[in-house]
Amino acid sequence: MVDVRIHGRGGQGVVTTAEVLALACFVEGRHAQAVPSFGSERTGAPVAAFVRVSDQPIRSHDPVEEPDIVVVQDATLLSLPSVVAGLRPGGRLLVNTHRSLPAAVLAATAGRTVTTVSASAIATRCVGRDVPGPAMLGALAAVTGVVLVDSVIAAVQDRLAGRSTAGNVAAVTEAFETTLAAVGGEARASAT
Repeated sequence: MVDVRIHGRGGQGVVTTAEVLALACFVEGRHAQAVPSFGSERTGAPVAAFVRVSDQPIRSHDPVEEPDIVVVQDATLLSLPSVVAGLRPGGRLLVNTHRSLPAAVLAATAGRTVTTVSASAIATRCVGRDVPGPAMLGALAAVTGVVLVDSVIAAVQDRLAGRSTAGNVAAVTEAFETTLAAVGGEARASAT
């Protein structure tokens, strides 16, 4: 099982990002659950969502305390210790930023892989507004084996159907390609 915790601010689509990731895993025939974690927060307040992915049925419904992957849709949240808390040794931190990360964050994530992606810039260019979730999932597909980019695109087309679908698909694709190039890795786009 792979545990993912997604952090962002109210209005950034954190819960939707989790739902799209779970749906992308369903597209691949895997088991997944997306669980939001928020109260009556207003726009801009910190929000988290959890996603569990497995090849077997998932019986746990607890919040993800020790994630394998932490996705941060708003880098200003890195000042909160709870954002990187519990990230497993060997885990991955994926942050939406175009800037270098503070030394304190790098120290707190020692022994983990940290990747940054300019998801807000990509979303603004492709969608016309700062909705970083789909771009972050494209980057996630590029740097992990959790999900294939084709599955993310299929999930975006299903869950985010409407006038911004093409822009969100473009954001997924651009983030996937630029992140893959930045880390110098290889990832499969599809199962074929």
